[in-house]
Amino acid sequence: MTIDEAQPELTSAVRSPQWYLSATRWTQLTLTEDDPSALDVDFWVDVMTRTRSNALCLSAGGYMAFYPTQIPYHYRSTHLGDRDVFGELVEAARGLDMHVMARVDPHAVHAEAAQAHPEWLDHGLDGAPVEHESMPGLWWTDPMSPSHWEFTTQIAQEIVREYDVDAVFANRWEGRRRVSYNPLTRAAFLSATGQELPVETDPSDPAWPAFTAWRRRQLSELVVHWDDAVREIRPHVRFIPNRGGALTRDLESDLVEDRYPMFFVDKQGRSGLEASWTPGRVGKRARGLYPDRPVALITSVGPEDGELRWKDSVADPHETRGLVVDGFAHGALPWFTKFKGECFDTRWVQPMADAFRLHARVEQATGHLRHTAEVALLDCVDRASATPFGQGHGGGAHEDGVYQALIEARIPFEYIAEEALTAQRLRGVRVLVIPTGADLVPATVAAIEQYVADGGGLVAGYDAGLTGGSDGSPGRLALGDLLGVRLTGGVRGPLKNKYMSLEAGHPLTAGYDGAQRILAGAHVLDIEALPDADVAFRFVPDYPDLPMEEVYPRPGPTPPAVVTRQHAGGGRTVHIAFDIGEVYWRALQSDHGRLIADSVTWALGRQPSRVSVNGQGLVDLAVREGEDEIAVTVVNLTDPMAMRGQRHDALPLHDQEVVLTIPDGAELGTADLVIAGGPARTEERDGRLHIPLETVDDLEVVHVTWTPTRTDAVQHGGQA
Repeated sequence: MTIDEAQPELTSAVRSPQWYLSATRWTQLTLTEDDPSALDVDFWVDVMTRTRSNALCLSAGGYMAFYPTQIPYHYRSTHLGDRDVFGELVEAARGLDMHVMARVDPHAVHAEAAQAHPEWLDHGLDGAPVEHESMPGLWWTDPMSPSHWEFTTQIAQEIVREYDVDAVFANRWEGRRRVSYNPLTRAAFLSATGQELPVETDPSDPAWPAFTAWRRRQLSELVVHWDDAVREIRPHVRFIPNRGGALTRDLESDLVEDRYPMFFVDKQGRSGLEASWTPGRVGKRARGLYPDRPVALITSVGPEDGELRWKDSVADPHETRGLVVDGFAHGALPWFTKFKGECFDTRWVQPMADAFRLHARVEQATGHLRHTAEVALLDCVDRASATPFGQGHGGGAHEDGVYQALIEARIPFEYIAEEALTAQRLRGVRVLVIPTGADLVPATVAAIEQYVADGGGLVAGYDAGLTGGSDGSPGRLALGDLLGVRLTGGVRGPLKNKYMSLEAGHPLTAGYDGAQRILAGAHVLDIEALPDADVAFRFVPDYPDLPMEEVYPRPGPTPPAVVTRQHAGGGRTVHIAFDIGEVYWRALQSDHGRLIADSVTWALGRQPSRVSVNGQGLVDLAVREGEDEIAVTVVNLTDPMAMRGQRHDALPLHDQEVVLTIPDGAELGTADLVIAGGPARTEERDGRLHIPLETVDDLEVVHVTWTPTRTDAVQHGGQA
């Protein structure tokens, strides 16, 4: 049933251009070819009602149509018959006052389309079309070809013309992420650059830089083309292709920034050694680049494994609920995705409903507040790992280790993307942490130098600002003068059995009672300290780890391992001259975690943190603020499976305490426990408000309002 047939009054209605601001809980249903014959619409209405979903993403077409398409070679499900399952579910969702987004997938076509339009197909280096490796008889499409620019555009326009949708969502739209030697693509690249396409098996091919730039531009222009096409039909509708954690970093931001009113990050679950705080990082990282744009985290109801791929199974309910909760605690709106309309196992429904309802309660109480933190991680562009098919981003294991250490230390923190680093973004941030970040651009260096001069703190990982030196040759440390260090060599490693000694009396050496030295890292940076800097730890000279009779220290130089500096403007800096984040993530030795946390605490200075949470257990903290109010979210991550695999149980936390600094000129208004319900017990001591939490299951949110006692402004922390 089309929109014109079902609700003719809507054909002239204009939906709000800002519909996405109220799309905060998403149901996604990806249909399979046999679903139309037995799809139970009432079941899905019940699921959307139980989860309090206010937005639906639903399979419409592209690779396969689930509505009566009129476009030639747009393959219809053979089980569709006289049904319009897409239209039925759109109508049902609109009946629940939900937003609707149509999902299209243009990455492959069936044999009939491939035979009629070989110009749509991805071609290999041998010049032959590329058959789909997972499903013989299907063919990969080329995103640079008319398959995407014309055929998919027609499909999107047909859907928007015929159905009451707010957006079109493209899945797997970037193709194989390989070079396509389609003749049309060859000709287009040659015309644009004067070069032949690079040989994908030859990384030294001189055409790679031009191809990388050209591909980025083409995909970015495709995003604009699709968005313009649907907005011509209904001005409020948007075409929003799928994104990963890079957001727009692997596209041309000058073209696509205004084409993504919100983001959908496709990180459907954790596998391998991913920690339980992974979903929360999605929200933080997205906010670090685009602080004012909504981001939804796509979470599968099933387990995630890149090789085994159990798409029709379900994850443990504790895992499902935990992923959603940690995500929305840090602003990643909940979105669950279910493959196949038929359910072989419904054990996912109740935990997803529980998690979504928790979000609804938190959103109602604190959704109007902004995320803040006194500590921020700089999310550097990883230029060294950039590939022809996407700009690198994130700090890998270096960042993972620092993230884990701050979680364990219960230090709330946010992200700031390197491209978004400004004085305005740094307002209220007392310490900036750079886990890793070689080749920082001059604008980044200048912003950091000014920030420290104005009193900000800085903790820098060993290669932060390093240019060159990774091959052992001397390099340049762009932040060296600021940090109080000078390079004397390059990066050395990998090393085994490496240690550092404690310099007596330095604050960072506290807490290691009984130790003359502690373990260092696998890669070290040879430096010396400038005269106005202090050395907290020094490297012990290298010595072998085998044979055992040879494992003893030898005399030799003891260059600095950790250097601190106090600046005239009040700022404090710490430079750790080895791969502390990576080695902590790899080995999880407590001395490394303590050093990371203590470095941040020391850089904060004498003024205590405005927010702290006391108690035992692993928690993930988020802080949100508004005018005269603050909310502290405590997410319980305490579980034997917190660092690997699905959680199998939930371990409640007890005897936690939230401590807040009372703003100058303010007194307590209200203090509520959002999840437990009702007022919180409070006690004021020495300018601090103490709020005990008897039990934390999935999470608790402490929401406090202040009442000014005089007219001068209450001071709040800034937004990272």
